[in-house]
Amino acid sequence: MDTVQEKPNYWISVLDNRCPRCRRGKLFENSNPYKLKTCVKMNPKCPVCGQPTDIEVGFYYGTAYVSYAITVLFSLFTFFAWWLIIGFSLNDGDFRLLWWGIVNAVLMILLQPIFMRLSRSLWISWFVKYDPHWGDKSVDEESLERIVPEQMNNW
Repeated sequence: MDTVQEKPNYWISVLDNRCPRCRRGKLFENSNPYKLKTCVKMNPKCPVCGQPTDIEVGFYYGTAYVSYAITVLFSLFTFFAWWLIIGFSLNDGDFRLLWWGIVNAVLMILLQPIFMRLSRSLWISWFVKYDPHWGDKSVDEESLERIVPEQMNNW
């Protein structure tokens, strides 16, 4: 039985926090990123294809670098948007650069749960590739050899 369907868009699946293997199942248990107690609580496996989300011990530590890059890009975007819309001046008595810094900091704090989820979604998508035949075969058992249940939550 061939279950090949139209390939979901990579960026839409990453932004919607979908499983990278099937691009259909949700990665996170709760769809609300602002429920802070469960903001980064992930499903142990994709509810659609069964792909484990915790590939190895400490797998998501690399997301710190991804999250950093996302916040830098966001800050650059807000800086240029502020510059185009409001402008900056060296003889600025209104402290527009200071106001940009304050607004940018507040926005980054408010968007941090979304940035954390996005960085996890991007990170796992770089290591688990889309499988157009995900419905015909089970999860590759060789990729699970790095999971040591006794070592989970030992960090």
